[in-house]
Amino acid sequence: MTVALTAVSDSGRTWHLTQQVGSGSEGVVYRVDDERPLVVKLVLDPPDPAAYRRRVVRLVRRRRLPRAVRVLSATPARVAWPMAPVRAGGPGDHGMDGYLMTDMRHTHQPFTRLLTPRAARTFFPGATWATALAASLSLARLLADLHTEGYVVGDLKPDNLWVDARGRAGIADVDSWQFTDGEELFPGRMSSPGHTAPERIAAPGTAPDRASDDFVLAVLVHQLLMCGLHPFAGHPGAGGDYLSYDDNVLHGRCRLLDRASVVLPRSAPPVDLLPRRLAVLFRAAFGGVRPAASVWAEALAAESDPARLRTCRKNVLHVHTAERPWCPWCDLAERGADDRWPLTASDPSSRTDGARNLVDASEGKDTEEDTA
Repeated sequence: MTVALTAVSDSGRTWHLTQQVGSGSEGVVYRVDDERPLVVKLVLDPPDPAAYRRRVVRLVRRRRLPRAVRVLSATPARVAWPMAPVRAGGPGDHGMDGYLMTDMRHTHQPFTRLLTPRAARTFFPGATWATALAASLSLARLLADLHTEGYVVGDLKPDNLWVDARGRAGIADVDSWQFTDGEELFPGRMSSPGHTAPERIAAPGTAPDRASDDFVLAVLVHQLLMCGLHPFAGHPGAGGDYLSYDDNVLHGRCRLLDRASVVLPRSAPPVDLLPRRLAVLFRAAFGGVRPAASVWAEALAAESDPARLRTCRKNVLHVHTAERPWCPWCDLAERGADDRWPLTASDPSSRTDGARNLVDASEGKDTEEDTA
């Protein structure tokens, strides 16, 4: 959608917005007429406009603090951090507040494309299970870094995340995070069905914390490693209608916790596709003391060691844990399931194998340039 909007920063700098490229529950994202990869997010109707403007101003200021360097000093950028607060409006429009940020589409693709088998085959044609493992590791490291710096994401979900062909994860919608600046708390405001911790589902309005982020991280890692399968998917094993992921979360219906609690189709990836070390962490995350993001990162790094992976002799894109003596992807295909990692190239040697996908997922060290 082509638009005719102008965004102006507090310093008076002007950006022309040329095209709507995204939208969500709170805001709309527009491409900027600039040679650099930049976009502007505008929030249409924040509950407290003054508080929202103050939040963005604080985030922009914090971007230049030494403690933000660890999060932002990566190439490609891991975070679409606010660079400058802006206010925009067009003919007949009232003003809208927002901010300038890096356009993650320049280096990444939407995270959902790696979760959906058909989309992954289209947008990540060289991907293997090792790519999903690398993305899990990168996401865990990113979240651990954010927690270390005092941020709680709160609304951690696929729609806010990005990933590149090497499995390097990125995140956007920084303006919804929870953080403290000085003595002022800027609370987390959002949550999303299917990616919310049980305590926040049971008590809507409950503030997020690291533990609630850690629960959603485990959900996302499960989805990555299990071909998009949500850990709380399935019809209730005791009978009755399936209502939602959140209903299953509240009632503890999870195959990893109790195989009889849900009914899944035969095409679902088997539980033993997961390395035992990760299965233990999943059970703790969903039914016990939740592992922190840093613990997930350590375990995923260990499982990412090429020595812990095997490649199928029939299909070099069928990569799996060394704990499996035979290929789980071939097993699923024999059951009639679609091949999650089909070999379509005429030259298999040109495709990405497991070891190549596991190039260190800890982002680079180059410092992001100031562009605002």
